[in-house]
Amino acid sequence: MKKETVKTAARIILGANLIVAGIGHLTFARKAFRAQVPDWVPVDVDNTVVYSGFAEIALGSALILTPEKQRANVGKFAAAFFAAVFPGNISQYTHKRSAFGLDTDGRRLTRLFFQPALIYWALKSTEK
Repeated sequence: MKKETVKTAARIILGANLIVAGIGHLTFARKAFRAQVPDWVPVDVDNTVVYSGFAEIALGSALILTPEKQRANVGKFAAAFFAAVFPGNISQYTHKRSAFGLDTDGRRLTRLFFQPALIYWALKSTEK
């Protein structure tokens, strides 16, 4: 399989997953996403979940639809978003909040190692 085909598939899969996650923020997984909002966020927890859902839908759509010329920039925005929400994953771990099947300290800790992978995925699937 050609490198460009793999990158395209990776970008589209990441974008689609962001769209589904964003829809989940607004609907079926809203309560679970609340578990990831750190206590120090100065915005209402439910509003934070809704706003981040809109951001994920927008980023996912951009990853899929942005012309090649601007994809690297979108990848950087997506990577920055993944870095920005990482404190939520840390908060879920440190406050022992169960959601999405992360119901043990070990599972919540393991989840922390996936965020750098998402950052890498966003950057590599959109690079020129």
